[in-house]
Amino acid sequence: MESIEAHAGESLIERVAGIDVGKAEVVCCVRVPDAARRGRRGQEVRRFSTMTAALHQMCDWFAELSVQRVVMESTSDYWRPPFYVLEARGFEPWLVNAREVKHLPGRPKTDRIDAVWLAKLAERQMLRPSFVLPPDLRELRELRELTRYRVDLVVMRNSEKQRVEKVLEDAQIKVSLVASDPFGVSGRAIMAALIAGERDPERLADLARGVLRKKTPDLVEALTGRFNQQHAWLLAKMLQRVDDHDRDIADVDARIEELLAPFAEAVAVLDQIPGIDRVAAAAVIGEIGVDMSRFPTAGHLCSWAGFAPLAHASAGREKKRKTGHGSRYLARAMGNAAAGAARTQTHLGQRQRELARRRGKDVANVATGRAILVAVWHLLSEPSGHFNDLGPQWREHKRSPRGQARRYVRQLQALGFNVTITPAA
Repeated sequence: MESIEAHAGESLIERVAGIDVGKAEVVCCVRVPDAARRGRRGQEVRRFSTMTAALHQMCDWFAELSVQRVVMESTSDYWRPPFYVLEARGFEPWLVNAREVKHLPGRPKTDRIDAVWLAKLAERQMLRPSFVLPPDLRELRELRELTRYRVDLVVMRNSEKQRVEKVLEDAQIKVSLVASDPFGVSGRAIMAALIAGERDPERLADLARGVLRKKTPDLVEALTGRFNQQHAWLLAKMLQRVDDHDRDIADVDARIEELLAPFAEAVAVLDQIPGIDRVAAAAVIGEIGVDMSRFPTAGHLCSWAGFAPLAHASAGREKKRKTGHGSRYLARAMGNAAAGAARTQTHLGQRQRELARRRGKDVANVATGRAILVAVWHLLSEPSGHFNDLGPQWREHKRSPRGQARRYVRQLQALGFNVTITPAA
């Protein structure tokens, strides 16, 4: 074991291990007090395969040296095998964010150097662990896997629908310009008839149902194109893939409902929030759990989720700040919830619409997503609590009459009017 001088006055964790994770192997650096030379640190680096037997050998080595803390970088999904084996062997591994453990610029980079750097940072307590659901919450881990898989299935289904749109565009079939949902009952009936060989626009338009029948003349024009047998073959294959994804999503939804049974109260509580349905509630519970004690305040939850601006100040001046990076699955759920809230006559919906007009949809989605996360934290922290909607007119009541007058004047001036305000007698 290599002997390294320890700096006096430093508060160190005596026995630490840093793991640089790869797909085929892990590089481990262990730093412990040097038994032969007082005041010095011993360091040893070993490589292990990521096969289960080799990972258990790594754990045996850590146990032999009485390692107190094991840290590893969150590299893709390759961290999972060593992390779970360490958990099973009684260790409490730390998963750390890759952005927080970058080596100094200009220094060489190898797997060995990265492992040593991780161990040095860990022994000086310069790292903080990422949030990983504990092993005793197996149901939540399974729920998280399913909700994330559901998102991936929806993305794949949407990609297939976009391919269908491209085929129809190539055939000069403009159904999407007339029908709000080309994959609704009417759209699917028309596409099935096209695949079966029907080419008459009037007969195809006659398959429309509901409100779409009022647009028959436009639909006839949209269905006049150059649809041929090649388009029909491609369309049949793509629609089959869409149907397969629909069935898979339904199966995943059924499994999610089974896993949500123990958290029925939490789902009912979250369902009070505008924009949160059962799908969003399952995603939120799968990502953050139901125990909010791990987040001291709602601000901590928002910061962890990437819905808070990063601190960026220099020379006493704050620069333009962007939000951090969090779970993309939680961010997607909050984005969908914000879009859903915008369609409601609630305080959140009105706030979302106003922000979208003034700052754009992206800023509005982040702001509304943060507000929803704050509500989630409070409701899960106090399950007996109740979500109280302030109503769409609350912000209007809070504004001063003078401020409202200025806002209306600006709107009229933007429309090209000259406005003079005269106070009423």
